[in-house]
Amino acid sequence: MTLTLLLLVAAVVIVLCVVLNNVSNKIGIPMLLAFILLGMAFGSEGIVKIPFDNFDFTESICTVALIFIMFYGGFGTRWKEARPVVVKAGILSTLGVAMTAALTGLFCHYVLKMPAALGFLIGAVLSSTDAASVFSILRSRKLGLKYNTASLLEIESGSNDPCSYMLTVIMMSVIEGTVSGGAIIYKVFAQIVYGAAIGAAIAVAAVWLMKRFRSTTSGFDTLFVLAVAIFSYAIPNLIGGNGYLSAYIVGIVLGNANIRGKKTLVPFFDGLTSLMQIIIFFLLGLLSFPSQLPAIAIPAILIALFMTFIARPLSVFAIMAPFRSKWRQQLLVSFVGLRGAASVVFAIMALPASRQLTGNEHDLFNIVLMIVLLSISLQGSLIPLVARKLKMTSREEDILKTFTDYSDNMDVSFVQLNISEKDSWCGKVIKDLPIPQETLIAVILRNDKAIVPNGKTKILAGDKVIMSARDFDDEDLMQLSERRIERGSEWIGKKVFQYSPDSNELIVLIKRGERAIIPRGNTVIHKNDIMVVNKIRRESLQTEPARTGK
Repeated sequence: MTLTLLLLVAAVVIVLCVVLNNVSNKIGIPMLLAFILLGMAFGSEGIVKIPFDNFDFTESICTVALIFIMFYGGFGTRWKEARPVVVKAGILSTLGVAMTAALTGLFCHYVLKMPAALGFLIGAVLSSTDAASVFSILRSRKLGLKYNTASLLEIESGSNDPCSYMLTVIMMSVIEGTVSGGAIIYKVFAQIVYGAAIGAAIAVAAVWLMKRFRSTTSGFDTLFVLAVAIFSYAIPNLIGGNGYLSAYIVGIVLGNANIRGKKTLVPFFDGLTSLMQIIIFFLLGLLSFPSQLPAIAIPAILIALFMTFIARPLSVFAIMAPFRSKWRQQLLVSFVGLRGAASVVFAIMALPASRQLTGNEHDLFNIVLMIVLLSISLQGSLIPLVARKLKMTSREEDILKTFTDYSDNMDVSFVQLNISEKDSWCGKVIKDLPIPQETLIAVILRNDKAIVPNGKTKILAGDKVIMSARDFDDEDLMQLSERRIERGSEWIGKKVFQYSPDSNELIVLIKRGERAIIPRGNTVIHKNDIMVVNKIRRESLQTEPARTGK
């Protein structure tokens, strides 16, 4: 396949995934399931029939994708909402994962008659829950959950992948015979301690740097955070630490720190993690051979049923009952244990170890893939229904409050007014000014001093008045464009009020050299001026042409 054709296929896949995302939200099918099915349609046994069976390539790509998913999982966690349940969630994401893995391993060995090592490897791989799957459903359905359950699920599902990864690595080492008892203890220590310590250090350093150094080029702050996310995985991974745990911790610290550019970072990482999810689930679908799934259907279904109705509930109830959690909450948390991308990625990573036990490199992958398909399709689709039947939904609870991009208050923007002796505000106290509703004088800059104003504060010439007002974000209405006044232009020497090529246009800014001028009607247009013009679309808003005049 040529590069051009490959790029074309990639573009088609992304567009189809965007369309499928919108469709899945409307009909109630989890979007990640749609991505897998699309990958199957493009795969060797699908409609497009793209030959693809490169597990090593898939593992590398999915590992990189998981870094950003883990980082943004932490970045999006609102610590204020998560703090009351962090202990409970932390135990669920560690001890709960270990219990689920152990119970699943015992079931595979004693009931399904698998080799003990293979059973516990399957348990380790499947022991974590998928945050992306859970919250794509909760957010799309706008399900507010009682008793701070959303935050509990977010912390648990976002932080249990590192534990599952650690268990998988340990089981791989045991199967391959490369580790002893003492080495296992050290590996557990290194995974947790190195991962957490390095993650915390990187997070503190990143926050310190972002508060003290400002990039002069737009977008470079975002690139810096992107590099931090990569550092957070790579450095601990080099010395045997848990890179996923480190990435998650760094994400939590940066997401809850007072750093600049967060409004830019959130949509960037929203888009990036969405792309990563598309890549992971599409590749998994592309890598699969549906004809092989019937051979492992029975054990896969039995494992899925056991984990959903026995292993997961036992683990959840054993941990949450001592906290006196509501039984309805325990049931919902038990049910919302979806398996997702991490499980399949860890399965691919564990293929060499499983090959030693079964002689078939595809068995483990196919079993895990089918369980993920069942989990996302059946459990995922039923989450809203189960939550309502258990009376765990509440209109008073907002699912968006669990994320750091949520704000309880209306977004505001700030503008600066430079006061001269000719201005009508000069010499007047604030209480006598005709300030519009829903605007506020937030601060006055006077002789390099910041003044917090009150109604008796007098406005003086030379003051810089900083005012706040509601944000306006109608992109369809505000269509800005730049126009340079070239030599010979008919507008040179004319005043702004005379510039009226279109009744729906208004000059909102003039760039003149290094100066930025807010124009008035009598502002004269000069050669080489760059005019920033706002053109209102007639279809966006019914407008009446303003009268021409000063």
